[in-house]
Amino acid sequence: MEERRRQLIAVALELFSRHSPEDVSIDDIATAAGISRPLVYHYFPSKRSLYEAAVRRAADDLAGRFTEPHEGPLSGRLLRVMGRYFDFVDEHGPGFIALLRGGSAVGPALAGAVIDEVRQTACTQVLAHLGTGSPGPRLALVVRAWIGLAETTALTWLDGRAVPRAELELQLVHDFLALAAVAAAHDAETRAVVDHIVAQEPADGLLGELLGRLGGLLPPSSPCAPRQEASRPGRTGA
Repeated sequence: MEERRRQLIAVALELFSRHSPEDVSIDDIATAAGISRPLVYHYFPSKRSLYEAAVRRAADDLAGRFTEPHEGPLSGRLLRVMGRYFDFVDEHGPGFIALLRGGSAVGPALAGAVIDEVRQTACTQVLAHLGTGSPGPRLALVVRAWIGLAETTALTWLDGRAVPRAELELQLVHDFLALAAVAAAHDAETRAVVDHIVAQEPADGLLGELLGRLGGLLPPSSPCAPRQEASRPGRTGA
């Protein structure tokens, strides 16, 4: 019985990944699973209950994409996480949209609760990489804002895919480093975290690339152009 339930959830996830949940019927699921409509109802009393199970399975999968060994520079870890995150978005397009926007198949309350669990798991994972489980308000805001930015970026990317996803994955890593650096100018805890991040980054790594891009936005004669010796984030306002 449990094996059949898992099969139906997998079939439903596949259909929901290619179509809006509202456009998928129990008959569609039964046909794709190669079983009768009454048998689907034997395992799930309603489409809502099946979709709820599928949503929770997808949410567990999405949350798992943020798991990454605590080895190497943080920027590299975040880039690998973003690669897996966009893999999920690519695989589950319409279902991902429905999950984040509270699809009517399960109702906004349940969808909101499920995605909040994913966000909390993602925040916990990122904070663990930063070496803290109890962040202050500014550091917590940086992480939560970045998770929200990743969601918005992914949703926008799905609507036309105008920007190559590899560029967006790298941009999101740079976004995190930039958000942390700005917060570090106002908060000692975040500054200590940024200092630790910088100490682990190779000179020719993703952080160095970000600094090069930012420095290239200003002419050398500009009073706002960073001096070579003061180009590390977290060093402003000393």
